[in-house]
Amino acid sequence: MAKRVTIQDLAKELNTTTSTISRALRNHHSISTAMKKRVLELAKIRNYQVNSMAANLRSGKSMTIGVVVPHINRDFFANVISGIEGVAKTEGYSVVICQTNDKIDKERDCISTFLKTRVDGVLISVGLETDCFEHLEQVKKMNVPLIFFDRVQESSNSMTIVNDDIEGAFQAVSHLLDEGYKRIALFSGPDHINIYRNRKQGYLNALEKRGIEIDEKLITSNNLSYEAGVESVKRTMKLKNPPDAIFAAGDYVALGALNWLKKNNYRIPEDIGVVGYSNEKFTNYISPSLTSVDQHSMEMGRYAAKTFFDLIKSDNKDIVLNSLSINPKLIIRESSKRKTI
Repeated sequence: MAKRVTIQDLAKELNTTTSTISRALRNHHSISTAMKKRVLELAKIRNYQVNSMAANLRSGKSMTIGVVVPHINRDFFANVISGIEGVAKTEGYSVVICQTNDKIDKERDCISTFLKTRVDGVLISVGLETDCFEHLEQVKKMNVPLIFFDRVQESSNSMTIVNDDIEGAFQAVSHLLDEGYKRIALFSGPDHINIYRNRKQGYLNALEKRGIEIDEKLITSNNLSYEAGVESVKRTMKLKNPPDAIFAAGDYVALGALNWLKKNNYRIPEDIGVVGYSNEKFTNYISPSLTSVDQHSMEMGRYAAKTFFDLIKSDNKDIVLNSLSINPKLIIRESSKRKTI
């Protein structure tokens, strides 16, 4: 492998100093036009690449944003990242992405790595295991802007970009009730995570508004994997009075439930309706297609990035940040649409 050409190599070949080479490359007024020309010509011939990391560190900025997500392979988080990258690019920033797989140890490692590499800001959606936030407090102690999106630390004096999850769940359950379903099960995530607590509240609000008694046997708090969906629906359908519809707080758990129901000869939506949350790409292509709540993930990413840049450009470094809530939209598909009984 060929050795990478350094600024020292250029200085040696031109019999000058590294500071002269550096200034010439930056078009500094103290360097003559003739020397600048010689340096630039040699740099081109030797294929010299500027060490942007070193230059950024000298300026006190890394020109990078660290983004922490639970899963990169989910459409929701991929779209959020795309939204962040689009805004960052227009500002001349790069985005570094770290995946936690919902594990708090990995989340701590991500934050530690970002702080060591001196990112200019951290944008994070916390993992399912995250129930303490000392590692995130360290970000603020180092005066690095910290912005939460989707899954947030609600007690933090940091900006949060969220969906109105109570409203999204309320829309989903109200739709099932409008379609004639009467016993609606909830497959949710752990209550210490804001979005699942709020989606559960929206579920409860919709039932209470229609005067329907809450049956705790129909509520399951679990992780939101495909496998959890299978286990939850198997348990729930064994009840003496099983549900006639399922509202799942995530599309993957809804997919697990839907596939188990199909394999066990339940007709969807005639026998049982299924609604998910996040509007993952697959929801429109499976059979039956899955009704789901769209969280406007690309928009969430753009808002998170714009908030970061607004913050670092602000003269008021002690600005008190608030929460921005995005209105979700229910996308009705085959898995829940039937004639009212």
